[in-house]
Amino acid sequence: MPKIKTKRTKKAPVGWELISPTLDEFNQKMRDAENEPHEGKRKTEIMWPIFRIHHQQSRYIYEMFYKKNEITRELYEYCLNEGHADKNLIAKWKKNGYERLCCLPCIQTKDHNFATCICRIPKDKLDDGRIVECVSCGCKGCATGD
Repeated sequence: MPKIKTKRTKKAPVGWELISPTLDEFNQKMRDAENEPHEGKRKTEIMWPIFRIHHQQSRYIYEMFYKKNEITRELYEYCLNEGHADKNLIAKWKKNGYERLCCLPCIQTKDHNFATCICRIPKDKLDDGRIVECVSCGCKGCATGD
């Protein structure tokens, strides 16, 4: 008979108490965004607040480790493994040209005729006075080097 796997969470590493209140705040915002009424919104608009909060939470952990050096590698990897940050998004932020990327669907094109998401086009290349939002995340422009 196979063993039954139980979910065991690892004990949080040293420094967890430093970032825990902020992550709890992000989790509360995420719950509020998920429970928000969505009548009258397009299907894609429903997910926009969730993408934004996910981005903010990942960015917070990224900056705490890479920019401010306030958390250890052990705590950083714990956050990635526990799902507090998106490791694929953070991997893109470390590459040139993707420092301000808002979400991964913006660079994962499904249609080969449409080369990139609208939010990846620099603002100086867009028409003046025209407000354009990304279909997948609602971003108004995350292209690096405005």
